[in-house]
Amino acid sequence: MRRTPERQLTVLHVVQPVDGGVARVVTDLVRAQAGAGLRPVVACPPGSPLAIGAAAAGAEVHGWSATRAPGPRLAGEVAAARRIVRASRPHVVHAHSAKAGLAGRIAVRGRVPTVFQPHAWSFEAVGGRTAELALGWERFGARWADHILCVSESERRTGQEAGIAARWSVIHNGIDLDRFRPGGHTVRAEARATLPLLEGTDRDAPLVVCVGRLTRQKGQDVLLRSWRRMAVPGARLVLVGDGPDREALEASAPPGVLFTGGCEDVRPWIHAADVLVLPSRWEGMALAPLEAMACGRAVVLTDVNGARESLPPGDEDHCLVPPEDPAALAAALTALLTDPDLREAVSRRALRHTRAAFDVRRTAGAVAGLYQELVGMSGPTTRKRTER
Repeated sequence: MRRTPERQLTVLHVVQPVDGGVARVVTDLVRAQAGAGLRPVVACPPGSPLAIGAAAAGAEVHGWSATRAPGPRLAGEVAAARRIVRASRPHVVHAHSAKAGLAGRIAVRGRVPTVFQPHAWSFEAVGGRTAELALGWERFGARWADHILCVSESERRTGQEAGIAARWSVIHNGIDLDRFRPGGHTVRAEARATLPLLEGTDRDAPLVVCVGRLTRQKGQDVLLRSWRRMAVPGARLVLVGDGPDREALEASAPPGVLFTGGCEDVRPWIHAADVLVLPSRWEGMALAPLEAMACGRAVVLTDVNGARESLPPGDEDHCLVPPEDPAALAAALTALLTDPDLREAVSRRALRHTRAAFDVRRTAGAVAGLYQELVGMSGPTTRKRTER
């Protein structure tokens, strides 16, 4: 017997931003939810990478024109979100990141069970009066979220210690383990041979790759300062991605640094790398390191939210450095690049750990369990009941 829409659990994802890690998280969730018999609806800026990806993953997509930052357009964005809520009639609203969390929660105001997922706290991204305003909103807006869903325990602790009173859930990010598969020396060589940007470089040169939007959050400026301290002969650094800081980063880059620009598929760069680095200033739990470790690559991360929880226990000394510390970052990268046995051991542990702990199907099942807990639904609303 066919299920009617009324018997499906409908979840409305309200999303801004629409590229990078947030978009991948939402797209993976949508794909898993559609496959499990839920009805995923996505409200996001029309024509965006997320709108296209979510539709391909099985979502019903509604155009929601919204900017990243709060401003004079907020009232119109809230009104538009409210219209989409009325049209889609969701059982649950799932608002992603600060801007959508702001507009989505104001639009619903508790009338529909609501999950807010910060994907890193907005008040960590700014300073001074702006940070005070962002924190004030998060404290106030928590009353309109049935659960605040964090992707790491450290992200939850940051919110709790900042005075946000909420019903908390922690569900780690997951990745598509069928898409990010292990690759050894042969795969590394093949990847390096097929990447045009590496043409003319030594195929055996030590290669460090940083995957992420070129923004202050991801700390590529710190990485470039650390690269000037590197004393590894022939080493190359590749920054994979695009973003508002690209021009300034290119202008300050030392020799041996390459920029890919926008990149739809980062897997060849991960497979080509000896080490993946992500020197973020703040995170919730970054996806790029999980993807790299699932491919069997060593990583070096800054000790921000989610980093310790991403790593295999015991690898903190080799893989974790303080934020804003170019010397420590250079030392960690140098140690992994110049000691093949250490790098291989770290890579093997990372591979086993990530593939055991960060399957996106487990993440999606836990999120679906949270939805069902909120709306009190049981078996008939999905093909398979999921538990958190």
